[in-house]
Amino acid sequence: MSQDTINNNASFIWSIAELLRGDFKQSEYGKIVLPFTILRRLDCLLDETKKAVLDEAENLPDEMDEQMRIAILSGVANAGGQIYNQSQFTFENLRQQDAGQLRSNLIDYLTGFSPNVRDIFIEKFKFTEILKDLDEKGSLWMVFDRFCQLSMHPDEVSNLEMGYLFEELIRRFSEMSNETAGEHFTPREVVRLLVDLLLVNDEEALSGKGIIRRVYDPACGTGGMLSVAEESMKALNSGLHVDLFGQELNGESFAICKSDMMVKGHDASRIAYGNTLTEDAHRAETFHYMLSNPPYGVDWKKYAAPIKEEAEELGHQGRFGAGLPSTSDGQLLFVQHMISKMRDDEKGSRVGIVMNGSPLFSGGAASGYSEIRRWLMETDMVEAIIALPTDIFYNTGIQTYIWILSNRKPEDRRGKVQLIDASGEQFWQSMRKSLGSKRREISDDARAEIVRIYGEFLNGNAGVGDVSKIFDTTDFGYREIRVERPLRLRLEITHDLLGALKADEKTVAALEKAGKKFDSFTDTLFAMLEEKLGDVWMDRAVFIADVTDAMAERGIKLPAAATKTLVARFGAPHEDAEICTDKNGEPEPDTKLRDHELVPLGEDWQDYFAREVEPFVPDAWVDTGHVDVTDGGVGRVGYEINFNRYFYQYVPPRPLAEIDAELKALEAEIAGLLKEVVA
Repeated sequence: MSQDTINNNASFIWSIAELLRGDFKQSEYGKIVLPFTILRRLDCLLDETKKAVLDEAENLPDEMDEQMRIAILSGVANAGGQIYNQSQFTFENLRQQDAGQLRSNLIDYLTGFSPNVRDIFIEKFKFTEILKDLDEKGSLWMVFDRFCQLSMHPDEVSNLEMGYLFEELIRRFSEMSNETAGEHFTPREVVRLLVDLLLVNDEEALSGKGIIRRVYDPACGTGGMLSVAEESMKALNSGLHVDLFGQELNGESFAICKSDMMVKGHDASRIAYGNTLTEDAHRAETFHYMLSNPPYGVDWKKYAAPIKEEAEELGHQGRFGAGLPSTSDGQLLFVQHMISKMRDDEKGSRVGIVMNGSPLFSGGAASGYSEIRRWLMETDMVEAIIALPTDIFYNTGIQTYIWILSNRKPEDRRGKVQLIDASGEQFWQSMRKSLGSKRREISDDARAEIVRIYGEFLNGNAGVGDVSKIFDTTDFGYREIRVERPLRLRLEITHDLLGALKADEKTVAALEKAGKKFDSFTDTLFAMLEEKLGDVWMDRAVFIADVTDAMAERGIKLPAAATKTLVARFGAPHEDAEICTDKNGEPEPDTKLRDHELVPLGEDWQDYFAREVEPFVPDAWVDTGHVDVTDGGVGRVGYEINFNRYFYQYVPPRPLAEIDAELKALEAEIAGLLKEVVA
């Protein structure tokens, strides 16, 4: 591979982008130059067989089956995959045509491509609209002519060199349009870290002849992760055959990724367009390695119906049987989707996925988030989670994490999870120039150190501080027990409360309905209550007995509904009141005092309650009817992974004397400035 060839071609193409200055925004350069680059490569790729394709197309009957026609012409073109062009035009003869007809001639040239290529340019790149824009601004011929001067024939630029060239252009244009780059472009050092973590202990598995590995990205964007994965794997074994698969929802990103596959000689049909979560284009396929950076916090409410239907009808036989996260964030849907594509053989599969903090701790016990985490831990899928530095992505400065998953853990990792805090300053360096929100980058040395810590399964001090800790999978689980306290009511009939009751028409109507068997029920009730103005009861049972007897003396049996209304109107919680009991004599819980305690899974909840709750609130008890729906145990099981809890380091406040001295120095400085102003 010639780095000079790559650099020279990249610089030449970059100079073409400079021709657009003034007529187009910088963020639009890539939308023009990248499609033209692909078009020029395909033109050179098809040049030698162009005449043969035209002759064959002329001889094929019009009524021939479309798929048969595609297969025959693709075979004649011999360009790898289903690629051919049956237009009379090439870049060379287009250059010889009337410049005023260039736009219409280029459109004719585009429509002559095989359907898959035509779809990329016309439907995904919207290239006919780009040609119109270029033509109207007088730049079309200038840009086209410069591309004609660039030779991209396979004899001069290999598929590998073309791949590197295209990736370099994608990187440059993504950084130039950094206001949206993060949506489609993951920083290369993050991708390399992710790939290194996936491959660190797999060198032996990838060695030898005839080895085939399948790699998949369900949100592949422009294909950067797939490209780096292939590059890294072939660095371990140049004879390795790597099949790349992906799916992408954004049309432009899909077009770039599929084009990248074409120029590298891959089977581009393995890159699919569409929503991975609702239209899995690789159904029933399994892969050796999967990696992705799915969108953060993207609302999936608008296409929730088929996802919920699959979860309900198929359960664990489908992709989403573990649970559904909030419709405001679909990251854990991608995790489940990728796990559903793991291989069930001796080697199994490995997954690397970049996510924000939400999948770690969002949702309480029994929520969709927690149930997915529970499933991941109970099936022992999680090998490690690595906290990355902030400010390393183009469109967000938030904390992000790499999850490494496997269904064939090494024996020493079984039942264990490694947490690595790589967010500290020893793992990043400031950039000379910010790119959007990206102000930091992970150096090669820092990347190597993170991979070493993970690969060696280090626990505790790893030579760079206390950044790696190993836990049992159950350490992240807990039981959420419901702690109740008894209801204690003080009841008092006051002028204000009685007046409010009489004025509440809805409640008065309900009382009249409850006592409809008796004449003048509400009048009699209110008269009885007025007689008791100022009376206080510290026991609800005594209050009920008193008002019941008072109404009985008036010949009326107080209905239960009316009694309930009186208690609600005149009662208020009071810690010195007697405990309210039910008909069985058991204490009634005060829902306003209800609390929940999170008991570590490894501890008996009764021991925890006796130690942490009972000494401080002796009248409390645990609601043993509040059980987990899966194991039937007391309390609902939940899982969360709180990095701050495990890696928090206390920083003592500055001494008061130091702060006082600093304040005095500032006061003196301000006083000096004021004197200068007055003077």
